[in-house]
Amino acid sequence: MKKLSNILLTSLAVVLIVLAPACRSKKKNIPPVVTPSDTSASAPDVAPPPATNTGTTVAPPTDFVDETPKPVEETLPADIEQLNRYVQQKGYLRDAFYNYDEATLDDAAQSALSASATWLKSKDGAGYNLLVEGHCDERGTEQYNLALGDRRANSAKDYLVTLGVDSGRIRTVSYGEERPFDEGHEDSAWAKNRRAHLVLVR
Repeated sequence: MKKLSNILLTSLAVVLIVLAPACRSKKKNIPPVVTPSDTSASAPDVAPPPATNTGTTVAPPTDFVDETPKPVEETLPADIEQLNRYVQQKGYLRDAFYNYDEATLDDAAQSALSASATWLKSKDGAGYNLLVEGHCDERGTEQYNLALGDRRANSAKDYLVTLGVDSGRIRTVSYGEERPFDEGHEDSAWAKNRRAHLVLVR
């Protein structure tokens, strides 16, 4: 029995000697176990979570220059003659033109008077009164043209009043053919002379 035990022990020792190097080599091939606390080896490159709004505001840099255009206050000429030239050039006041031997306003004349009414009711134009001059071309008698010029001036005045300009601010006068804007004697000159001419007055 003792002999059998010695044989078994000897056999077991031989088996352990043979298997020990194999077990050690297998351990070398086993990859290291990464625990959850070790994130340096397994965590991929991930963007950090977006910052949450903490309710604080960031002040602009002290060298910041505000380049927002500021409205410029328009300075009108003090002299009334210069003012009339200025508002005509800017298109604030526009004359109404008429067809031959007519005193009714067509679409173009109404549009011109509408633009004029807009400016006359504005902050800049509200302080001025208006003289509406009626003009004619040279055809027709002097008396006829004075009456036609009067009808033209009054048709322009009436239209301005319908657009909201106070009638107390508007006076009319007829010059007939006496003050032509163009001294020519052809259709192009006559067309310029058939008008209601708007003039600012104090």
